[in-house]
Amino acid sequence: MNLRTLIVLRRLSQTAFVLLFLVLFVQARLSSDTMVDYSLTLENAQPFTIRSPVDFFFRIDPLLRLTTLLAGKLWLAGIGWAIGLMAMTAILGRVFCGFICPFGTIHHAASLGIRSNCDAAIPPRSRLIKYAFLAAILVSGILGLELAGILDPLCLLFRSLALSIFPGIGLMLKSAFDAMAASDIKWINLASYAAEMIISPIFGYGYPAYQTGGLIGLLFLALVWLNRFSPRFWCRVLCPLGALLGLIGRYTRLVLLTDEARCNACGLCQSRCPSAARSGKTPASWNPSECLYCLTCMNVCPQEAISLRVAQAGAPPKFAPTRRAMLSGMVAGLFLPAVGRVDGRLFAASDPALIRPPGSLDEIDFLAVCARCGLCMKVCPTNAINPAWGEAGLAGFWTPVIIPKQGYCELSCTLCSQLCPTGAIRPITPEEKKTKPIRIGSASIDRGRCLPWSGNGPCIVCEEVCPTSPKAIVFDTVDTTGADGEPLKLKLPKIRLQHCVGCGICENKCPISGSAAVHVIAAGETRNPRHGLLL
Repeated sequence: MNLRTLIVLRRLSQTAFVLLFLVLFVQARLSSDTMVDYSLTLENAQPFTIRSPVDFFFRIDPLLRLTTLLAGKLWLAGIGWAIGLMAMTAILGRVFCGFICPFGTIHHAASLGIRSNCDAAIPPRSRLIKYAFLAAILVSGILGLELAGILDPLCLLFRSLALSIFPGIGLMLKSAFDAMAASDIKWINLASYAAEMIISPIFGYGYPAYQTGGLIGLLFLALVWLNRFSPRFWCRVLCPLGALLGLIGRYTRLVLLTDEARCNACGLCQSRCPSAARSGKTPASWNPSECLYCLTCMNVCPQEAISLRVAQAGAPPKFAPTRRAMLSGMVAGLFLPAVGRVDGRLFAASDPALIRPPGSLDEIDFLAVCARCGLCMKVCPTNAINPAWGEAGLAGFWTPVIIPKQGYCELSCTLCSQLCPTGAIRPITPEEKKTKPIRIGSASIDRGRCLPWSGNGPCIVCEEVCPTSPKAIVFDTVDTTGADGEPLKLKLPKIRLQHCVGCGICENKCPISGSAAVHVIAAGETRNPRHGLLL
């Protein structure tokens, strides 16, 4: 197969997998019909389901599957995809990085036009960093803390797009549409509504926002920007999945052969290689563990001396990761779980704000497998699930928590439990959620801010929206005197904790601005008896 055909094949493959990733990403939401007729869906008791395989890229991710197996001892359904990818890598090398990985394709595109000498831009030994990251992730996984999702390229890409990039683009577009809707020109006015109906299924209905979304977006943009400094910086220096695949594909049969009779040792293949797969100008310097199969060396070779063949590879160069790099990673892997738990939150009463999605495992088991990928946050129809900031301590950074003031847990919805790719949120049914019931917290009333309790006027919103049966919020009716001296009959709300599931809709819909008059805290959650209301 000639070079032009190989390059066309690579570009088609990269484009196809990026489009597949984006299509599945957009499909990770309720259908437009359900969102438009949301109230009708609830009345008709339609199940909340997403039929598309939106977790496909998480299923084929061998790093995520391996760390879930190490940390959580969970043999997840669909692990065959990851095993198949590892088998492919053993035969064909890091073809996944060059032809399939959507995050790698983004870095490849961002590197276009960069002609700098890669070795001069960053030291060759910098590639050892990704092996240190891999060692740290595996060791911390063995010790019960899942960290793969923070740096895994597929998790990082999904989290960045879901929690920052797409919401940010949607916010800018809708602001423009709002300005158009205020126009006195009729066709502009109508066009704004039509455009909003088109872009809402892609960028989200309303104005979704996420805690730490700005930080996640800045990190993503910084990683992409680094390609202007050194092509495919992420793949070469930081990617732990690339390090794992590099070790698996060390003895690949898909090799880049150099015709020694043609090679004039000009060094172009070495200087232009974005992954530093060539440590010298000689043909024997090619390292299959580092090669991304981007075909740059073949393309720049003036002698056309390099070809891609299926053949028996020669002895690969000495294993690149030094003992110092690997030991540094392993020590970090030992250190990070201890640092994450030193605040004592795992073994004490839960933080009041640590409200996990329904179906979440016990906190220790949850942190052992949660990948922080953002899929549960993306599919949540009410924008209730957000990445944790300080609620779960250092070990739980960016893990999912429910913020009632921002959104509430819909009683009929179990999307987060259906789609969690690592089992951190176990599958539950709407019937189990309602009838068992599964409690994620409990509500309380701030009488100083509640309108009826403070004597400032009647209000029955919290009781009206309470979805449980029987209702968890009931009234005591009292006769009193209003501020104008007139007789006033007030309904004073009170919480029946035995019926409260902590869904948060009472806090979310409370009309008191600023801090609501109803608060939901994690105490009383059923996933852990130690987190009961009474210690």
